Amino acid sequence: MSKKVLSNFIWRFLERSGAQLVQFLVSIVLARILMPKQYGIVALLTAFIMILSIFIDSGLSSALIQKKDADEKDFSTVFFVNLALCVTLYIVLFFTAPFIAGLYHNPDMTIYLRVIGLTLIIAGVKNVQMAYVSRNLIFKRFFFATLGGTVGAGILGIIMAYMGFGVWALIAQYLFNNAVDTLILWLTVKWRPKKLFSFKRLKGLFSYGWKLLASSLIDTLYNNIRTLLIGGKYSSKDLAFYDRGNQFPNVIVNNINLSIDSVLLPTMSNVQDDKARVKTMTRRSIRTSTYLIAPLLMGLAFTAIPLIRLVLTEKWLPAVLFLRIFCVTYLFYPIHTANLNAIKAVGRSDMFLKLEIIKKAIGITALFATLWISVEAMAYSMLFTTVASIIINVWPNRKLLGYTYIELIKDILPGVLMSVAMGLIIFPIQFIGLPDIVTLCIQIPLGAAVYIIGSKLFKLESFGYLLGILKSFFRKKEEN
Repeated sequence: MSKKVLSNFIWRFLERSGAQLVQFLVSIVLARILMPKQYGIVALLTAFIMILSIFIDSGLSSALIQKKDADEKDFSTVFFVNLALCVTLYIVLFFTAPFIAGLYHNPDMTIYLRVIGLTLIIAGVKNVQMAYVSRNLIFKRFFFATLGGTVGAGILGIIMAYMGFGVWALIAQYLFNNAVDTLILWLTVKWRPKKLFSFKRLKGLFSYGWKLLASSLIDTLYNNIRTLLIGGKYSSKDLAFYDRGNQFPNVIVNNINLSIDSVLLPTMSNVQDDKARVKTMTRRSIRTSTYLIAPLLMGLAFTAIPLIRLVLTEKWLPAVLFLRIFCVTYLFYPIHTANLNAIKAVGRSDMFLKLEIIKKAIGITALFATLWISVEAMAYSMLFTTVASIIINVWPNRKLLGYTYIELIKDILPGVLMSVAMGLIIFPIQFIGLPDIVTLCIQIPLGAAVYIIGSKLFKLESFGYLLGILKSFFRKKEEN
């Protein structure tokens, strides 16, 4: 991993972890003030927004990052296309909001959707700026933009919740975050759209990007269809417990996985003709991210009951089961991220699309097979589809990169086994009968000590790699 790549990963990680930490702390305060039903309504609203947001990108941002000789005309063309598309999508949402509200038997959803839908226009303004930052590997810009929006939004959300605004507190927080994030990005990034447009360039970018658009749309629909179906078939409270169970492990995974994902595609694209280097980057990404993510997720799963009870109060305990299911599911996300980025980097967006169709067909089948059973059964179906997705995602890279399943198992097994062992050691402490805060104060440092000492004793490769990076970093600090 080069110094530039590592530096950008650190900035992206700091940006994501800082934002997620603030959001996490704010969500705890809000969860103690608001009721699960109110959270369920907002989860449903954001699911619709996330699906529509995919169309704004149209896969063109990834095409800008992947294209070797992308210039001002390419960037300006994509900007104007995105801007026109986002306005169109908002108009569609505005007029279909009453119909959606009718489907969920909640008239208030009409105004909720029309207000929160403004984030579509904001995203259209920001998208190409984000592609410019990613392509030029200047992730430091993301740090200031994201943190500014997140902190301000958190303060606003808490104030409005205390004042009794309920659902509107969460909507205002969501809107404010996106608006300030976009504003700071425009103030700190030099790129501006110029009066340039080319249908020929657009056609070239879209020939690559439409496959990623289709893939992203399938993936986003799939990831949010559970939310839409739970909101329609079951209650807002059920949806809130499901969504809250997802939030905790999602915070952990987003910090590391998204940081790697953002840096990996442009870096791999720069060396796309050297398959050996792409394979090396893929394996290093999987080893390192799994080693970092696994103990955090397993620790969260094994400490779930005292943690939820202490942080969110007893009313949120039904979220524990969902939290544990998501911990296992997210554990394997680094495998998906690294393998799919390798496929995109070498220009095989056609293969990327085929994989998405196959995986989602399996996932949808499992989802509808459990829809009429219970929300819990729907969550469990994700474990089956996760294993299937790993097998499918790795398959093409056997030929593209020579990356085999045996090599994959060797890359992930050390961190996973050590994490499970750590979890089994700290799990029984909760049965002693101590106060939850005391239990966690014992479990967390003990778990960290077990993982670090175990890594050293068993000489885990990723432990040595990360330790070497830290030593090098502090050595340079001392020299300076």
